[in-house]
Amino acid sequence: MKDSTKRYIPADGIEGLKQNFSKDALSGFLVFLLALPLSLGIAKASDFPAIFGLVTAIIGGVVVSIFAGSRLTIKGPAAGLIAICGGAIAAFGGADIGWHLALGAIVVAGIIQILFGIFKLGKLADFFPGAAIHGMLAAIGIIIMSKQIHSILGIDPKFLKGKEPLELIAMIPESVMHENAHIAEIGITCLLIMIGLSFVKHNKIKKIPAPLVVLIIAIPMGLWLHVKTEGAISNFALVKIGSIFEAFTNGSVMKGDFISRGVLNADFSALTTHIGEFIMYVILFALIGSLESLLTAKAIDGLDPYKRKSNYNKDLIAVGAGNTLTGLLGGLPMISEVARSSANVSNGGVTRWANFFHGLFLLLALLVAVPVIEMIPNAALAAMLTFVGFKLAHPKEFVHMWHVGKEQFAIFTITVIVTLSTDLLVGVGTGIILEIIINLVNGTSAKDLFKSNISINAVNENDVTMTVNSGLVFSNVLGFKKAFATLPKGKNVTVDVSKSSIVDHTSILALNGLVYDYKYEGGTIKVVGFDNHTQLGHAPTSTRLIKKG
Repeated sequence: MKDSTKRYIPADGIEGLKQNFSKDALSGFLVFLLALPLSLGIAKASDFPAIFGLVTAIIGGVVVSIFAGSRLTIKGPAAGLIAICGGAIAAFGGADIGWHLALGAIVVAGIIQILFGIFKLGKLADFFPGAAIHGMLAAIGIIIMSKQIHSILGIDPKFLKGKEPLELIAMIPESVMHENAHIAEIGITCLLIMIGLSFVKHNKIKKIPAPLVVLIIAIPMGLWLHVKTEGAISNFALVKIGSIFEAFTNGSVMKGDFISRGVLNADFSALTTHIGEFIMYVILFALIGSLESLLTAKAIDGLDPYKRKSNYNKDLIAVGAGNTLTGLLGGLPMISEVARSSANVSNGGVTRWANFFHGLFLLLALLVAVPVIEMIPNAALAAMLTFVGFKLAHPKEFVHMWHVGKEQFAIFTITVIVTLSTDLLVGVGTGIILEIIINLVNGTSAKDLFKSNISINAVNENDVTMTVNSGLVFSNVLGFKKAFATLPKGKNVTVDVSKSSIVDHTSILALNGLVYDYKYEGGTIKVVGFDNHTQLGHAPTSTRLIKKG
């Protein structure tokens, strides 16, 4: 029997602001406390001026929230793009000029994201194999940690310039031997606070943003240890922001080198001087940024207590417009960021106004609290980012993929290794190619690789059967979802996979998502036919192969 009770959906727009002002303002403030240090840290780790990390988050909140397609996601700079941002600046000549050229790539990528949304490519996330995505995120986590560990120990950033992730990892013992005692004391203390608070189970304490606790401890420690006045280390010991008015009237704030460019900082001359690198980073910014945003929006939809579904195409347009604007001004690429978005949900945010308020509080802080912000030790920011990186590359991720299946673990591991050895684009591409090869070996025919063979039969007025007559894999699951979208809402759907030679890990994740979404549209989905298959792993989402004989 279907549930005929109409779900309550909070109002949007101005009416939503009136109804949920107190909840959204409070959640926005709490997310602001989390976003302030993380935005600064991500900017510095990306080799961007620290102030523009805040500018990105402000635009993501105050501007993008108004026309975003998701209600609970928080837009801002992301740790997952640190490696791409830093790589772009290095590839374009480093220092100040590299920053300006990287901004040009961000602007073009933003325009491409707008086109993704216009052409309804919000389904883009469904094409990437789950194991490759997890491998990409784990590799990003390792890349973040490889650099930030040195910053925790007080190593001068100039010694880290131009070093690849594997080189930075190899340098850790040397950095331990040559650590700056005072800076390391702050950094290690902050890291231990982040780790310790992650084990706290008390609900009220868990709601306190860990970065806020870090700042409350780190700033007094920096003053007590006289970090600001310790000669040469003062150049990199504390956050340097400067005036927002100076940043936009004088242009560049990279390394204190002010030049007269006006308010727009993007430079597009790499189209002629670095065309190969420019195209590569445009692709990386557009694809990886869009993918992370879409995955976050889907994840947050699952946490939404009102079970609202985001308009992913509209959200891509909004994020793309935000990136176009922030790139022109000097900011980092923004996405729907998962940690801040999850915090928004847990803090009781109800509508898009929570994201707006988080941006508004950041703007106020930038206007009136810069002297306080510039008391934050960089080692504290590095500790926060190291913890973020560790969560992305947590050993549990490796264990989970092993349980999903050895073939998925192989894809995951190869993606990590290749990404660390080359770059994100090559790493993810390698993971995709390996998944295709494995699926072909496991029984997917070449003609069905990108085209699903689906038959639909209406049993009666309320019951429909969808039969999968071919392998169902990540590369053709979009075809299955397209066929499913033609079904009327509110039916009892049976998906029969008994004839499918293979149903891979990514396809099972997609089926689970359809079951979840369709339920809240008033219908039901039942998947049958797995009795005819062998499971390649121990997890519920493990790949299934049809039994031979």
